[in-house]
Amino acid sequence: MTRTILDIHILQTVPPSNLNRDDTGTPKSATYGGVRRSRVSSQAWKRATRKAFDELLDKSELGIRTKKVAEELAGRIQLLDSSLTRAMALELATTVVETATGSKITVPKRKSKEEDEQAAGESSYLMFLSDRQFSALAALAVEGGRGGDVKALKEFLKVKANKDRAKQAADTEHSIDIALFGRMVADSADLNVDASVQVAHALSVHPVEVESDYYTAVDDKNTAAEPGAGMIGTVDFNSATLYRYAALDVNQLHENLGTGGNDEDRPVDATRRAVTAFLEGFITSLPTGKINTFGNQTLPSVVIVKARSRRPISYVGAFEQPVPPGEGGGYLRSACEQLATFVPDLEDRYGLSGNDPGWLLRVGTGTSSLGGLADEVNLSGLLAAVGDTVVARLEPGKAAADDDGGSASETGA
Repeated sequence: MTRTILDIHILQTVPPSNLNRDDTGTPKSATYGGVRRSRVSSQAWKRATRKAFDELLDKSELGIRTKKVAEELAGRIQLLDSSLTRAMALELATTVVETATGSKITVPKRKSKEEDEQAAGESSYLMFLSDRQFSALAALAVEGGRGGDVKALKEFLKVKANKDRAKQAADTEHSIDIALFGRMVADSADLNVDASVQVAHALSVHPVEVESDYYTAVDDKNTAAEPGAGMIGTVDFNSATLYRYAALDVNQLHENLGTGGNDEDRPVDATRRAVTAFLEGFITSLPTGKINTFGNQTLPSVVIVKARSRRPISYVGAFEQPVPPGEGGGYLRSACEQLATFVPDLEDRYGLSGNDPGWLLRVGTGTSSLGGLADEVNLSGLLAAVGDTVVARLEPGKAAADDDGGSASETGA
């Protein structure tokens, strides 16, 4: 089986905005090539990508990351056995989670007497479990703790076979987002899932300065005798043309999903769905920091996807020398020209030219210098072509069969 790593390179221009701010409220930044650049953290864009999955994938294929794992599980237990009270369900949930993951579920200290005395216990860190894993653990809790008997459940889980079932329930049926972004369970390293995606911090291709917006708000109830502002403040912002990069190890993703047991009869189809969902989500998503203030709703001007066979390769080196503004202003055209020069040179020097398939999505005449880098496609064409390539590399026999009876994209896979 040929190894497949997808490199995703994006140029995206963002107007005045504050996508990702630091502890002082200022847009994040970093020094690269000796100048200060705008920066959007990888965590911010991974979060935005995960949120995009809500519209791209079925809920059953996604996970939930929360400290309130017992509360989430208790709700599912009550759905299976409506005779149980909330307190009984919480006890069962706490017992089965602690057995399955090795983590300790404790009730947070109440900050006031008015807080719920029956507050649900929480884990000490965010736990990432798939929708199907929650359902499997709920079924096990109901089976072992009939009628809400937590003592019976504890005895049930002392049996090695049942304890193994609990651990297996937490380590099978991995969701697509767990398979992509990984999972760390501090108390049970054997439940960890290695991430198949690497996401770089987005950097502006040019120097950026932070500006401040001074604003006032008027009190609607002020009279003519009260002309002053009801509120005064400032919001920091910048604008930038960003280079974004991510690498997806398709083989690691396929292994993670295979371990999870999704689509046991057709695991390659689950991988294809995960790859195309990640591509579309990463390309079209946007962190929502101060989005209502600035309305900075843009889409990328350039997307380049390369299917590698050995290791991921970022093109950020094209912008180590800051991009100068064009004659009439703007950085996109100059950024594309620098990229169009850098990429062929890099790939020629390292013997990569012509070895790996690639696709280019571009918008506007300012991106025309990139025209010869890869096959030009629109978004739907990109998703279909990458999906077909993934299937062909993971299961060559399946790809041949699809060619005989219609491509995977034509048959709706």
